Amino acid sequence: MKIHDLEFFAIPPEQNKAFASPSSLLVRATTASGLEGWGESALVWRSGELSARRESLLAVLAGQSIYDIEELHGCNALSPPPVRAAVEMAVWDLLGRALRQPLCNLLGGYYRRRIPVSVRLSGCDSKTASKQSRELIEQGFHTLTVVSEGRADDDLRSIRAIRELLGEGATLRLDGQGLFDAETARDLCAELEYEGLQYFLDPIETKGVHATAVLGRQTSVPLALWKSMRDPADVFCAARCSAASFVVIELDQVGGIVPARACAAVAAAGGVVPVLGCRTSLGIATAAMLHLAAATPNFSTANEIAPRQLRDNLLVDPPEIVEGMITVPELHGLGVEVDRDKLERRQPLS
Repeated sequence: MKIHDLEFFAIPPEQNKAFASPSSLLVRATTASGLEGWGESALVWRSGELSARRESLLAVLAGQSIYDIEELHGCNALSPPPVRAAVEMAVWDLLGRALRQPLCNLLGGYYRRRIPVSVRLSGCDSKTASKQSRELIEQGFHTLTVVSEGRADDDLRSIRAIRELLGEGATLRLDGQGLFDAETARDLCAELEYEGLQYFLDPIETKGVHATAVLGRQTSVPLALWKSMRDPADVFCAARCSAASFVVIELDQVGGIVPARACAAVAAAGGVVPVLGCRTSLGIATAAMLHLAAATPNFSTANEIAPRQLRDNLLVDPPEIVEGMITVPELHGLGVEVDRDKLERRQPLS
């Protein structure tokens, strides 16, 4: 069974939403028999360029067997990594549907059927953050990530307000988003040492890992890396120089499910805890993340997702969220169906 056609959809940000929604690229891959598979990534392509992009990629991928997924990672045309991730995801979905199996079974089977997630709190002051955190705890979410906007004092106030309100009943993380210089990050870590953070993510504005390794030797706060984790070699480097206790692996950033599994294996071998991350999704990428987490024993802690994934999707029947965990879809492939009516309404006007 081979790839016959590709279709791209550029989904613009939704306006007038409480949470800003980035652009998304959807990929629909089909076989000659009409079987379809869907993929998704966060990528800014204009609707006017989709036709040319489709023709360019279809010239390379048409006739490619859906069973030869690893060969996609040697295809130079599938660049940058978010494009490769979306196309690979669509082919995995195709393969699961063709074999009448959920993706999780193709990846080795279930280690878990419900995936714990961390909800990200961004763009709010300490009072609002503590109020939102209480609401989320009441909904069953026990891992919360405060997303920094580069103001260390505000971050510290938010963390302390949440901790004072919830005590030890919540697992807290701070995502620095690489917004701090080394001195500010060190000073902030000194203040955070008694706040019981699970980790401080991307504390320093650097693309490498060595500056974070230096910070790690100056603080007892567990550190984590996301922005600099682009492939298994980066994970190996982080583990070798003891730069972080956790690494966050994002399908878009590493280029798909196959390299994400390799990253997780390297992390586990190096004594680093891997976490899956997904900054934005209309439901398709979330489903892929759930299957990967379900089939990979090392993804055992709460995975990072964006608030949009709890509110906004293009699916007919979104995965169920119960007690801070999302149930893994059990239908064939990714286990989700795209709602074409929703998709049409989100298409930009020509």
